Amino acid sequence: MKIVLNGEPREVRAETLAELLQECGFSGRVATAVNEDFVPSSLRIAHALKVGDRVEIVAPMQGG
Repeated sequence: MKIVLNGEPREVRAETLAELLQECGFSGRVATAVNEDFVPSSLRIAHALKVGDRVEIVAPMQGG
């Protein structure tokens, strides 16, 4: 399915947000949003993706 991941068009096999994180190699703590709506980690497994969804995945950064 074609989605936009972090601003880049991408073809993925994942059908849920949780599957997308696994497919793209994201692990640990990340923040997720689909079509500009925040999706908490507890809802990712049930959040179905649709063609054309705009997904943002952001990992926390350390620094100072």
